[in-house]
Amino acid sequence: MKKVNESVIEELLSQMTLEEKIGLIHGNGIFRSGGVERLGIPSLKMSDGPMGVRREFEDNRWFLACKTDDYVSYLPSNSAIAATWNKDLAYTSGQVLGSEARGRGKDVILAPGINIKRSPLCGRNFEYMSEDPKLIEELASFMIQGIQENDVAACVKHFAVNNQETDRLAVDTDLEDRALFEIYLPGFKAAIKNGESYSIMGAYNKFRGAQCCENSYLLGTILREEWEYDGTIISDWGGVHDTKAAANSPLDIEMDVKPNFDEYNMANPLLEAVHRNEISEAEIDKKVRNILRLMLRLKMIGEESEQRESGTYNMISHQQEILKVARESIILLKNEEDRLPLKKNIKKLAVIGQNANILHAAGGGSAEVKALYEISPLLGIRMELGGNTEVTYRPGYYVSYQKVFDIIGYQETSTDVMAERAKRKQVWLELEKEGKEKRKAEEKRLREEAVLLARETEDVILVVGLDHHQDMEGRDRKRYELPYAQEKLIEEVLDANPNTILVVCAGSPVSMQKFSNKAKTIVWSYYNGMQGGKALADVLFGIVNPSGKLPESMPKELNDCPAHKFGEFGTKGSVYYNEGIMVGYRYYDTENITPEFCFGHGLSYTNFTYKNLTVRANKGKGAFLSFSIRNTGKTAGAETIQVYVSDPVCSVKRPIHELKGFTKVFLQPGEEKELMMELKPSAFTYYCTESKKFVLEGGEFIIEVGSSSRDIRLSKMVRIE
Repeated sequence: MKKVNESVIEELLSQMTLEEKIGLIHGNGIFRSGGVERLGIPSLKMSDGPMGVRREFEDNRWFLACKTDDYVSYLPSNSAIAATWNKDLAYTSGQVLGSEARGRGKDVILAPGINIKRSPLCGRNFEYMSEDPKLIEELASFMIQGIQENDVAACVKHFAVNNQETDRLAVDTDLEDRALFEIYLPGFKAAIKNGESYSIMGAYNKFRGAQCCENSYLLGTILREEWEYDGTIISDWGGVHDTKAAANSPLDIEMDVKPNFDEYNMANPLLEAVHRNEISEAEIDKKVRNILRLMLRLKMIGEESEQRESGTYNMISHQQEILKVARESIILLKNEEDRLPLKKNIKKLAVIGQNANILHAAGGGSAEVKALYEISPLLGIRMELGGNTEVTYRPGYYVSYQKVFDIIGYQETSTDVMAERAKRKQVWLELEKEGKEKRKAEEKRLREEAVLLARETEDVILVVGLDHHQDMEGRDRKRYELPYAQEKLIEEVLDANPNTILVVCAGSPVSMQKFSNKAKTIVWSYYNGMQGGKALADVLFGIVNPSGKLPESMPKELNDCPAHKFGEFGTKGSVYYNEGIMVGYRYYDTENITPEFCFGHGLSYTNFTYKNLTVRANKGKGAFLSFSIRNTGKTAGAETIQVYVSDPVCSVKRPIHELKGFTKVFLQPGEEKELMMELKPSAFTYYCTESKKFVLEGGEFIIEVGSSSRDIRLSKMVRIE
């Protein structure tokens, strides 16, 4: 972590009154803390930002600020960044986000989100990266470094074990220590140790009986003591519930959604508690030191303040970087008969599905973005093909909320927009209740129009999936199946035209059982930012060779998911993770349960061969491996090589294999490269609950090198002492 002049902190602290100190440690605006003007200590200005810097709100109430200067670049979601498996692109994504945040005058950007994707139904999965801690460790660290180059702090979130939206402010989560330290904490530890995240956000939920934002074990024992973290800990907005618990915990700043700033738990109630000698002023001093240290690191105060980066936003260079990420995030799940890529000289093309025409930037909760622009799939396809191709669009399925957004306009900036939306939505809901038969007739009409078009057109692209009425903060999905009767649409369109290319746009896995075998070609896209439609068109028409890989497993049935089969998910009160360490592919591969599409899967328009694996153990330093990879096709492309470690004989149960390294390589047709990778000793360890530390049991391990968790190309036994 960046060192600062601690004497500056002590000098400022010595000049501050108790009231001024307390003013620093709680929100004094919806998105800012207090400052001390007479000492030149500014407020910390913050913004939501997993996918871009959020639109501006009024300082003291949750109303839009009615500005035209808060349009920003809309970045691919964290899931999309993870799908690239590209550390360089994670870094450049961070650079763009950090530059835009600084350009908007922000000091802290509330990103990245790195909670484990435990269940496909979690409403905020689209904000998170993966089910696998190793993939998160690597990508989050690079993203944080990119953000903080701009003198703006990353605020990695949500710490910790925050994996559902149901009852999110009060649900009490618990799990075995092995799962905690092997699955749910490594990403955060890497964000602190490798990414050096200047700040971290506590989670809404409870952990083992105590609120995460007041949790002395999470924030104190683990974060402050074991990880030696001297950064700033910020609460989620409304995550603090008790004055004494928060004041005596390592939490530094309390934020909330309410405008009664002086009544926050760490505001006047804390001041009164100090005056009653119930809480020591020394506890407040600790918090102020951490805040001032953050300000020094960001060059907000001190000798370097004149050298602080200014940032910039809405630059063409940012849009170009966003396009690179979006292109590499798109995943080719299936491509029978080499239906893709399509030729650009086709005369007629049918595009079907509301998701081809819906814009996603302004939805999802705190991840919403007021995008400078957003290219939809339909627009991207039209842009790619030009005027020589007749592109005909049909919505295909019915989305009732569209009426509300059509009436109001999602970029509306009037201060009474929320009340107006609520009023009109209520009117629409009443109309829907009265007109159920009418609605069904409309659904049928739209579907029949789409099927007729598919039957009459040789080339068809069907774009389906989720939107931000399913992928959203504050609510988990109720069903694994696609909404809006899309499965019926898919079935009938495929019957009419078996060569239809299916594109699924979503932030979480969806059930594909009813159509995955029938569809010859399936393309997957996460919410892919302002250039998402352009990137999709580039892949569909072969301008770009797809290289995305799934950062999560896609189970056939919801009950295949261990969080639902063995554990608890989406319940109120308390949730126990009975599946332990068997999350995602660790469970599916160990128990030989076939998912719809496995972790790490993603096809290309070319082929790659692996050969000549050698593994050498290095006592006390893990193992070194080398191998060759060759592009045997006729198209330039990229392959992500995944390295898994298996411990066939161990004193505790371990997964059949675990991801411990990966690298992405670009190869021209016929090109071959020899690659070398290092596996550190930690790649062979497990968490011992008795000794309360990671241990390495000497013996034989299997090193697997492959294209996915179920496509292992090479393996070698190695003995690690």
